[in-house]
Amino acid sequence: MSIRYDVILRGGEVFDGSGAAGQRADIAIAGERIVAVGPLGSATAETEIDATNLAVAPGFIDVHTHDDQALLIAPDMAPKTSQGVTTVVVGNCGVSLSPAGFAKAPPPPFDLLGDGDWRRFPRVADYMTAVEKTRPAVNAAVLVGHATLRVHAMDRLDLAATGAEIDTMRARLRDALDDGAIGMSTGLAYAPASAAPTDEVVALADVLAAEGGIYTTHMRDEHDGVETSIDETIAIAKRSGARAVISHHKCGGIKNFGRSVQTLARIREAQQTLPLGLDAYPYAAASTILQERLVRTSSRVLISWSKSHPECAGRELADIARDWGVDPVDAAKRLQPAGGIFFMMDEGDVRRILAYPETMIGSDGLPHDRHPHPRLWGTFPRVLGHYARDLGILTLPDAIRRMTGLPASRFGLVDRGAIRVGAFADLTVFSPETVIDRASFEEPTRPASGIEHVLVNGRTVWRRGASTGERPGHVLRRTRR
Repeated sequence: MSIRYDVILRGGEVFDGSGAAGQRADIAIAGERIVAVGPLGSATAETEIDATNLAVAPGFIDVHTHDDQALLIAPDMAPKTSQGVTTVVVGNCGVSLSPAGFAKAPPPPFDLLGDGDWRRFPRVADYMTAVEKTRPAVNAAVLVGHATLRVHAMDRLDLAATGAEIDTMRARLRDALDDGAIGMSTGLAYAPASAAPTDEVVALADVLAAEGGIYTTHMRDEHDGVETSIDETIAIAKRSGARAVISHHKCGGIKNFGRSVQTLARIREAQQTLPLGLDAYPYAAASTILQERLVRTSSRVLISWSKSHPECAGRELADIARDWGVDPVDAAKRLQPAGGIFFMMDEGDVRRILAYPETMIGSDGLPHDRHPHPRLWGTFPRVLGHYARDLGILTLPDAIRRMTGLPASRFGLVDRGAIRVGAFADLTVFSPETVIDRASFEEPTRPASGIEHVLVNGRTVWRRGASTGERPGHVLRRTRR
């Protein structure tokens, strides 16, 4: 009598997420987990997927997202499942939907998370319950935003926190970690947190170290002061003992082109003694709220959204300024509140950072922008197709490792990011020959090519170009020490 499973994937080239070469194998799934890997012979299943001539990888983990609210209002998560992502990390750059206690809408960059009731989730547990009730198509791990903690605890965000205010933030951070948050993020480049001295961050990172949480950071300066900011991140990790990740590592501004040689050398040296990681996205353009300093240091700016002039979304700032008869900085002021896409990085630096063996992949996609950066829909297939297959910047097994096993290890996501017996059945099946991003700066919401099947917890959420309607995602709570 043959064995029967819920799902069998047959004949694919299986990459286990470790960086090892692919091996031809079948995979059997029962419930939410992988129960067999290897020749399955006469075994049968309710659902069989023919993976002949396709790669089978662990589902991709997007370590840097702003999907906090998207999980609730667009739970099919098509921008992510369409590119093979099965887990997202939310609450980045210091801004998170919880733990919130805002009396009114908070200041930028909270608008990266869209509009909504900012008092809805006073505890991280409240947010997690809402996500679980919505049951999105992907799994989610939650970071607490440092700026979110500051807005709740402080009357004056342009000052360093007092001892009492730090105590309030530490208590709320402990509560969040107890609720299952995996760590805390900072956005020290943004106004709500830029006045925070290093000591304030260390006082919070101490809590993370004690509880096994992770510290991720949009550093204070990714432009002229990028090396000093790396030094600050290293100091925070060293003084607190917390695991740390440098978010969306870049060297912004024309005068800083090529500095990734120095920045990666600093990171490499620190990694000899510290649990320090980094992530990047595969584009030479950034995207965030519209800021004058970024307008001045970018060769080109696209408007991604504007509340005062919504018709300008997708247009070049230079063209808007010309039509209005003003310079680009004045045009940016008129467009506020707004967001932009900033062409301010060197392709050589992008390639060097992606080639670095410890660089994880994070989209930093902004799902609420009217005309988003194409990284929202294209990041992972772009790495696999353009940078790995076409340019050879990294090998296919290593590209998969950077999207799966490496982030699962760094972020403590147990039984994720691997293909092995006992692991959760988060799987992405794709064509190594055809996988490629199709989203562009002109048409930023086009789904990728070559992603054939995506399974989350054993259920298919994306099949040959369309969402299936399945929503089997879980909230991934921090594993307690």
